[in-house]
Amino acid sequence: MDLALTGRVALVTGSSRGIGRAIALGLAAEGCRVTVTGRGRADVDDVVAEGTQLGGTLVGVDADLTTPEGVERALAETRRNHGAIDILVNNVGGSRGVPTWEATDADWDTVLDLNLLPAVRASRSVIPEMVARGRGSIVFISSIYGRESGGPVTYNAVKAAELATAKQLARQLAPKGVRVNSVAPGSILFPGGSWQRRIDTDAEAIRRFVASDMPMGRFGIPEEIANVVVFLCSDRASLVTGACVNVDGGQSRSNI
Repeated sequence: MDLALTGRVALVTGSSRGIGRAIALGLAAEGCRVTVTGRGRADVDDVVAEGTQLGGTLVGVDADLTTPEGVERALAETRRNHGAIDILVNNVGGSRGVPTWEATDADWDTVLDLNLLPAVRASRSVIPEMVARGRGSIVFISSIYGRESGGPVTYNAVKAAELATAKQLARQLAPKGVRVNSVAPGSILFPGGSWQRRIDTDAEAIRRFVASDMPMGRFGIPEEIANVVVFLCSDRASLVTGACVNVDGGQSRSNI
């Protein structure tokens, strides 16, 4: 299937490793002009080099997207190198701090700054140019623990907030030709990721977790998330807006 993405300009936040990296490479393989972002220059450059080999046109930005200045720099570099933004994938995120009710104000601030606020800032910036052209696609990378209870309380809350934000934006922007969706990954394994660290620490405990919680009997991989995201970014998903797509191998337990 030709996704007709050649020449589209895409910014993928948090794309120097893991899920974001796979999304950036997936878009590059479809001919997009992609901006790769991350805090480590070497990792960013590696993704740019690999995406270029796949036929994409990529630029790398090493920036701290937990700050307004970092988000603005990524946006500015994208526009300067590629032009107006057609696709925004809000992927940067993660969990930090105390995982229970004892989380401090600082823990809450950190997780908000790492997940929700970069997505809000980037979306707020690109929406006017998308509306002006009557087209655009924004995807929020949330989690199955945004759809149902699970994980650290701070992470659970901000991932749910991402889903709510995406849904509201989708309804507001549908008349303007701009689509907004979210994707809820399950447990995804990649080198250097949190699940790999847990395997390295206690492989037997993770084996039991997979047996009890993963109906397909395995972790997902970043490319399986990227395939869904790339489709959602394309005009082939022209009627899909306001959706949250689970990509979790049946791991989640919610009925909706």
